[in-house]
Amino acid sequence: MAHTLVIVESPTKARTIRGFLPKAFRVEASMGHVRDLPNNASEIPAAHKGQKWANLGVNTEADFEPLYVVPKDKKKLVKELKDALKGADQLLLATDEDREGESISWHLLQLLAPKIPVKRMVFHEITKEAIGRALDQTRELDMELVHAQETRRILDRLVGYTLSPLLWKKVAWGLSAGRVQSVAVRLLVQRERARRAFRSGSYWDLKAALEKAGTRFEAKLTHLEGQRIATGNDFDESTGGLKDGSKVRLLSEDEARNLSAAVESAGWSVTAVEEKPTVRRPVPPFTTSTLQQESNRKLRLSARETMRCAQGLYERGFITYMRTDSVHLSDQAISAARSCVESRYGKEYLSKSVRQFSTKSRNAQEAHEAIRPAGESFRAPQDTGLDGRDLALYELIWKRTVASQMAEARLTMLSVDLSAADAVFRASGKRIDFPGFFRAYVEGSDDPDAALEGQEVLLPSLSVGDAPSLKDVEALGHQTQPPARFSEASLVKMLEKEGIGRPSTYASIIGTIVDRGYATLLNNSLTPSFTAFAVTSLLEAHFPDLVDPGFTARMENTLDEISHGTVQWLPYLEEFYKGDQGLESQVHQREGDIDPGASRTIDLEGLPCVVRIGRFGAYLESKRVGEDGEEELIKATLPREITPADLDHDQAELILKQKADGPEALGEDPETGDLVYLLFGQYGPYVQRGQVSDENPKPKRASLPKGVKPEDLSLDDALGLLRLPRLLGEHPDGGKVQAGLGRFGPYVVWDKGKGEKDYRSLKGDDDVLAVGLTRALELLAMPKRGRGGRTALKDLGIPEGSEETIQVYDGPYGLYVKQGKVNASLPEGKGAEDITLEEAVELLAAKASTKKSSSRNSAAAKKPAAKKPAAKKPAAKKPAAKKPPATTKSGRLRASAVRVIRPGDS
Repeated sequence: MAHTLVIVESPTKARTIRGFLPKAFRVEASMGHVRDLPNNASEIPAAHKGQKWANLGVNTEADFEPLYVVPKDKKKLVKELKDALKGADQLLLATDEDREGESISWHLLQLLAPKIPVKRMVFHEITKEAIGRALDQTRELDMELVHAQETRRILDRLVGYTLSPLLWKKVAWGLSAGRVQSVAVRLLVQRERARRAFRSGSYWDLKAALEKAGTRFEAKLTHLEGQRIATGNDFDESTGGLKDGSKVRLLSEDEARNLSAAVESAGWSVTAVEEKPTVRRPVPPFTTSTLQQESNRKLRLSARETMRCAQGLYERGFITYMRTDSVHLSDQAISAARSCVESRYGKEYLSKSVRQFSTKSRNAQEAHEAIRPAGESFRAPQDTGLDGRDLALYELIWKRTVASQMAEARLTMLSVDLSAADAVFRASGKRIDFPGFFRAYVEGSDDPDAALEGQEVLLPSLSVGDAPSLKDVEALGHQTQPPARFSEASLVKMLEKEGIGRPSTYASIIGTIVDRGYATLLNNSLTPSFTAFAVTSLLEAHFPDLVDPGFTARMENTLDEISHGTVQWLPYLEEFYKGDQGLESQVHQREGDIDPGASRTIDLEGLPCVVRIGRFGAYLESKRVGEDGEEELIKATLPREITPADLDHDQAELILKQKADGPEALGEDPETGDLVYLLFGQYGPYVQRGQVSDENPKPKRASLPKGVKPEDLSLDDALGLLRLPRLLGEHPDGGKVQAGLGRFGPYVVWDKGKGEKDYRSLKGDDDVLAVGLTRALELLAMPKRGRGGRTALKDLGIPEGSEETIQVYDGPYGLYVKQGKVNASLPEGKGAEDITLEEAVELLAAKASTKKSSSRNSAAAKKPAAKKPAAKKPAAKKPAAKKPPATTKSGRLRASAVRVIRPGDS
């Protein structure tokens, strides 16, 4: 029976859409891209191996023809899609309605080569109504969008594959450069340089607690003898002193304390009262960028986690498409939002007229809607059946959309000046006269009710001439703070403001920066590494355009113009890559001029040495004169926890001195008589009992727990760490409970016997040297979390013949299944809800066999004599024996996989 074949990206999306289509429709998933440029040499077809351009994947000598291949893990899927196409009388390509989705549809069309009518089916939400409209409004493939996406893909490949090998030679193996990635890294480095150059200033002021009619309020010193008191904004960040020309008074500690005593005995009176009404209007609904920012601020989700979660909500029909630059809402959405406001909050909270927003993004993409709850009526968060981060993100989107159609909040800003002796103090307050949209959504807060209370700072009724009573006055010292490091939210905001990259790619960009070791994410701050400093310096010196935000933004504009058909893609690539000023020539000309030694050296001001990048990370290098009068070179590993902005002269001196002279002992262990040392290694400071010798090649060592400063470490603390693990007592169910310090920090463990152990990490307030049995039992009773504090998303169960359960986790590199010590990543497009126990068993078995294979290869590599006769002959015979059937069966796959097609070819 003939059917209509519909192809989408993921199984989740397929399952949702299937419920809205007639039985004559068959829905299949492409699992993302079905083909791409080759990722490594093994994917290059035999016909192209040895050709200079093959590794690049783009033939720059033949009109930038891309070499598209079907990856090994997609060949079975492609065959299944071709089989599904047999018997179909129509093909609907229903991939996402954006450039990448258009490109996936084009690749499917080229690869499947259907002989039946093909239409493009697009929608921005997965509801019955939307799917019905999409079926009635199919269109042709938009080749201008394809041109733009393919040009972007080729451009990114040219930049990455041309510059990355240069970084391997000149800085360190395994590094990568990217058209947008390198600019983002430079932004992090520039902020870290500003932190390093920052000089802190100090200033003092007074804070008074007063009371009127039983109500207490606070006031801060603003003027003394008619002169304004200095605040943090008055200081020069480069000197730590007041800015030139500042006409403010800088109080010293003594002056502040003397003034505190003077105003304590003086009379206080109100000299001015001001009330200023103001209005706050709701912010627009979410775009991709603002959703990533607010999710990071409120929910502490990374950009990658936010997009993965939003993708799942979209594919299950809860929200509209999550890749959009538009803040526009459809009439249907506005009606649904206004209905929610009226039913939940009352008519007085509804905006008087429909509120519509306009997009201000520099590179706004296709005319999608803003991200909002799907459908003609919005499901209330508590009615969705969602939980965890899915519920939290949906609720965030629901609140922001609903708030956009609510009335303005009306507030009154209050300001009161008070005088005491020659000093003037100011008390500021805020009164909410009508909360309006605050009832649903307050930016930066995930609890509007609590936020409303926090928004108000109420003052008692005060009039000029009133004399409130002083309850307390305090002199306060302050230090100016360096510029804050970028969080994911603030980096996304900066990238969007500068017009760098696409918001839909920010998650992968930030993920790559962290994965490649260019930055670490700690306490929601992105801290660049010393390697990031070295790479950025090299690119600034030799390829300044590629790390210039303005240049990158102009490239984005050109790519947008290509998508609109106003710029031709091929001449643009020719100009960018070829010719005397093209990237290829620049790299070739400058490669010989770049000194690897200089590229691996970071000269930071104020240090008694230089920082270099080595095979195992950053290290310090300095020359000193030894006891024999000869100059010697000292190299000392730099602990990973030390950041570029925080490395100072004293730290560097201490690390170099310890390396040159050996460590100073903290004292003697009374039990063994060995000296106990404090040392610095690649992974931070640690303590060691005794020194390395032939008799004691591996002395006992213990890392310092997080938060313990080396300078505060006592001998007793060091001995306690060296004696870990320590016995806490017996578990009520049998077995002993211990506290220890491991690779991932302090922990408690229940040893159940027969090799079975149950671990729990200690929390922030727990001290591994002081934790007791009662607290340990509390922790052991809590649900077990995965590495990095991750909780299993789904328990798939215990396979037959096994004793361990298989669970699904969300890790820094995506979703994965875990059984015991074996992890296996989920294929692209597979979600936690899609994976079955049987599929998970196959993935884990494949991963386990890969590990065994690599172990055998490693063992074989160590025994070359045994390797020669056994490995080569069977490998040569095997394909020869199967050649006839393989040629027929896979030849077609190979031909379609390797077919070279340019955007626009038919």
